[in-house]
Amino acid sequence: MRVQLESGGIDQIRAETVIVPTLRRGDTPRDVPQGLAPLDRLLSGRLADALASGDFKANAGDRLVIYGPRKGGLVRCVLLGLGEAESVEDHGLRELGGHVGREFKRSASDRIALIIPPASEIAAERSACLIAEGAVLGAYRFDRYLSKSKQAPTKNKKESATGRLDLVYVRAPRSLATLRRKVAEAAEIARCQAVARDLSNEPPNVIYPESLAREARRIAREVGLTCRVLDVPAMTREGMGAILAVGQGSAHPPRMIILEHHPRGGSKTRRGKRETLALIGKGVTFDSGGLSLKTATGMPDMKHDMSGAAAVIGAMRAIALLDVPIHVVGIVAAAENMPSGTAYRPSDIIKSGSGQTIEIVNTDAEGRLVLADALHHAVERYAPSAMIDIATLTGAAMMAFGPWATAGLGNDEGLLAEVRAAADATGETVWPMPLLDAHEKTMRSKVADWKNSAGRDAGISTAAAFLRGFVAKTPWVHLDIAGSGMTSNQTPLHIGGGTGVGVRLLTQWVRSRARA
Repeated sequence: MRVQLESGGIDQIRAETVIVPTLRRGDTPRDVPQGLAPLDRLLSGRLADALASGDFKANAGDRLVIYGPRKGGLVRCVLLGLGEAESVEDHGLRELGGHVGREFKRSASDRIALIIPPASEIAAERSACLIAEGAVLGAYRFDRYLSKSKQAPTKNKKESATGRLDLVYVRAPRSLATLRRKVAEAAEIARCQAVARDLSNEPPNVIYPESLAREARRIAREVGLTCRVLDVPAMTREGMGAILAVGQGSAHPPRMIILEHHPRGGSKTRRGKRETLALIGKGVTFDSGGLSLKTATGMPDMKHDMSGAAAVIGAMRAIALLDVPIHVVGIVAAAENMPSGTAYRPSDIIKSGSGQTIEIVNTDAEGRLVLADALHHAVERYAPSAMIDIATLTGAAMMAFGPWATAGLGNDEGLLAEVRAAADATGETVWPMPLLDAHEKTMRSKVADWKNSAGRDAGISTAAAFLRGFVAKTPWVHLDIAGSGMTSNQTPLHIGGGTGVGVRLLTQWVRSRARA
């Protein structure tokens, strides 16, 4: 979807559908909102008639469609309720955008105009970016495998894929050029989140380690990232026994995918040295549990076990497109965890790339193994000044937070505070969990340096304690998106399936570090 600011005013609207966000004033808005008289004229007075009836209350989520005269070109006007002005927050504006995105599916329109409320009611600059972001996310659908007769109806399927949303001002803001740039950036980041959703939603017979690497290469070429892929011989030379063990039971061998962003204008430096940030994503493209086999009901969603990898790829795409002035490395540890005669076993002892040994207690605790080698590789090869990993790691996170929040843990309180601030700015909640020495102690094995599972107690924290053993002294935060990375819930911003959570958060964090 293209999102564009229009400065010509309401009289210049060329879309067939126009959306009017409407605030409550008292019990019911009965008058045409300030500045919208020209729109009412285009509708031959039908907007005023509809509001005068009192049927439309303008509560958050309320919707009323008014059909205009066809001879004027404007076929539909949709009133969307916002509620009371003082109650409209960032989340509400994003969800308003989500409702706008859904209108493309409802109306089969290729072009929709949205009236931005006057700045005296809601800050136009703030609302435009949030609405644009929400509209791109709300318009998202994953229907490529449906027969054409079952896909969403559109007048022009080619144009629909890049439908146009015009943001129209009652009174244009002074810094229109700056706002155009900010809106374009917000929409682009949301499109990168849609890329992550696509990768997560693809079936596991389409996305597996080798094909995920091909997609990463394609995206890298498209936006100017460099991409290097380590295959099994390369990982063997690096001693990456943890990811190799996870992938050895599959017909699809594992891959380590490394994306790098080198800003065109040069990188930010700190204390005279070029600063490097690292983003690490768990890319288990399908997780059967291995020989510690999951239940039949627990397996269908396991194509989403690479949601962390999808988030890193989506964020790296956004970072490149925005040309953020800082060196960023994105590492994806891609493997498929399958049972077979060659699969790794409970009680195996493997050696990781760091040289540390790991006793396998449960082959379904595989994500921390692939991350261990990826984290160590990032530290040894790139010496980042800060590092974040993101992974659908534990069922405990799903039980604790559901789809509403992401668990955050780390070895640096300042870095965790940065990550939480980025989450707050993007509407992606990160909630801190404890990471104690006792959690690490319980992950120590009697026959190896580590064991890969300590049972059900404090599962979020013990998994993070294991990962902490592979980051050395690098400031590091772990984000467990087991609940937030996928959802069966439908909201104005989600259709269900992969959410793409983490893309906006990681991009915001990197941009914040570049500005610091």
